[in-house]
Amino acid sequence: MKKNKNKEQNKMPRKSIQWEPIIFHTINFTLLIGLCIIMIYPMLNQLAIALNDGLDAIRGGIRLWPREFTLENFRAVFATHTIVDAFFMSVYRTVITVILNIIITFMLAYALSRREFVLRKVITIVFVLTMYFDPGLIPHFLLMQSLGMVNTFHIYWVPNLIGAFNLIIMRTYIRGISESYIESARLDGAGEFRICWQVIMPLCKPVIATVALFVAVGSWNAWFDNFIFNAGTQRLAVLQFELMRLLAAATGVGQAGQGHAAQAAAAAAGVAQVTPLTIRAAITVVAAVPILMVYPFLQKYFVSGVQLGGVKE
Repeated sequence: MKKNKNKEQNKMPRKSIQWEPIIFHTINFTLLIGLCIIMIYPMLNQLAIALNDGLDAIRGGIRLWPREFTLENFRAVFATHTIVDAFFMSVYRTVITVILNIIITFMLAYALSRREFVLRKVITIVFVLTMYFDPGLIPHFLLMQSLGMVNTFHIYWVPNLIGAFNLIIMRTYIRGISESYIESARLDGAGEFRICWQVIMPLCKPVIATVALFVAVGSWNAWFDNFIFNAGTQRLAVLQFELMRLLAAATGVGQAGQGHAAQAAAAAAGVAQVTPLTIRAAITVVAAVPILMVYPFLQKYFVSGVQLGGVKE
């Protein structure tokens, strides 16, 4: 009996190792880890350079940790009140632009998503055409000048009220929502305005967060409109414009040279110096920190929002 049992056990098939999923996951994790290193290393490197002495940073070789720690680069960036004022102006501009852009884009996207709206295709084509044809800088400047928006705060948010790309994303997402929600609301006596804000909008949190992040990043990093339209008005200067001017000034000083003897004396005395290299790194850190602080709060919605249109009923 024992011999028969041993023979039966030997005849039982052994489970073979599935190498394909193991190889796939190994390659996948390796590529993702490498991608994370590629993305994170430049940020950490710029932070290390920003926290390093300027004269020492010129020697190069700084990787992830400063050799001679100093905060002089950040003190140089925030040495004047113009940077602080420009920071709050950028925050004010970004908040106003995001709020108004989301409200107007969402209302228009809801209208264009309704099949009973006769002009939805015509209006959509008009907005899509704006993505392919740019009138140019001079006509744009003349238009803003004729509207009286040069040297005013309105130039920051009025031209950015609606973006064609964001409008299409929102419209596509709203069209994917089941019609049963709208029909139920109408049976309860709700009008279009109430359906838009109390029924559809709570279901659109992922796409709203995605568009809000796009608009916020674009508005925060914008400086060219300040340079073209509001360069002569200091109180309307935004952070990116002031940082650009500071970087240009630091680069000019670096190219003109401070004198090798003066630099050598400062280095011998142990006085921390700033250079265009370290100022540029400090500016990069200052400009990126606000967006990095906002992103974690929108991450879960952003991940859902980037999958828009991936599944259709």
